[in-house]
Amino acid sequence: MSQTRIEEVNSLLGCKYPIIQAPMAGAQDSKMAIAVSKAGGLGSLPCAMLNIDEIINEIKAVKAETDKPFNLNFFCHKPEAYDEARHSAWQETLEPYFSDIGETCKSLPNSKNRAPFSHAIADAIEPFSPKVISFHFGLPEPDLVRRVKRWGTKILSSATTVEEALWLESQGVDAIIAQGIEAGGHRGMFLSEDVTTQVGMFSLVSNIVAKVKIPVIAAGGISNHREVQAILALGATAVQVGTAYLLCDEAKISKLHRTAIGRDSSPHTALTNVFTGRPARSVVNRVMRDLHYMSPLAPAFPHASIEIAQLKAFYEQQGDSDFSSLWCGQNSSGCRENSAFEQTKLLALGENK
Repeated sequence: MSQTRIEEVNSLLGCKYPIIQAPMAGAQDSKMAIAVSKAGGLGSLPCAMLNIDEIINEIKAVKAETDKPFNLNFFCHKPEAYDEARHSAWQETLEPYFSDIGETCKSLPNSKNRAPFSHAIADAIEPFSPKVISFHFGLPEPDLVRRVKRWGTKILSSATTVEEALWLESQGVDAIIAQGIEAGGHRGMFLSEDVTTQVGMFSLVSNIVAKVKIPVIAAGGISNHREVQAILALGATAVQVGTAYLLCDEAKISKLHRTAIGRDSSPHTALTNVFTGRPARSVVNRVMRDLHYMSPLAPAFPHASIEIAQLKAFYEQQGDSDFSSLWCGQNSSGCRENSAFEQTKLLALGENK
């Protein structure tokens, strides 16, 4: 790794290696972020599914273990109201699956667990002087962006198209995470809902690097050191890696999820909106196939998860993952059952580190 690249990464992120651990809400906590940051990468703490007290406790947990920089990640979607009529149709669609297992669906219109970034969250995290904050689904309101920038915090945000990257640059972000279609979990798309606009990581990075003047971070399908080197040669300043960490000791995914990823070197994955209402990449299972992956009936994000989460719980109790969101990218060949510390070193330095 060149001295110039090391200096670029250190200036932007404060870490030694150009490796960012992708924030994976529901699949990890502070333990993974700590391990990655200690190894010289940038650990990430997913905050989208945490309440304010939980965010504070997780930040304190990281700071108690390391003085290395880490990333706080937030969603910044515009919440849509619970639509009773749409949920009634959704529940009718899912009713046979509840009946098959002898259960009934509970209507929980106030059940939400993904809150966008807000001034209340900013009030809570400001005393910790966060070094890096990343956003998914665009950016929060301009006054919030200005507030975070006043702290001296570096702001990153995901782009899935060149148009999104140019918009983010115009809003003053410090770096763009170019999220290729290969990436697992939720798409960061925010200027369009058309999934045909989504392209592969190599094409996306090349085109964004050619159009913007700020650093670009590549994400999607990156599994090993050779791939990291190839992507950096395209002009990316760093890479963001998620799936390769999913079998690590610190990952919080279920045994069923681990089995789905570890079946072979490349499990069948696809984009679907049936789990949350937004396009996300998961290992293919029964509910995705039955509902044709991108269902027009799925309620708006994150409300679709109200019913699906109930099915997930019921079926997982019987050892069945056919209603589970098995987030995974297209390339799981780099997954290892090791520590996130060791995985970061492998990504940064290769087998002969």
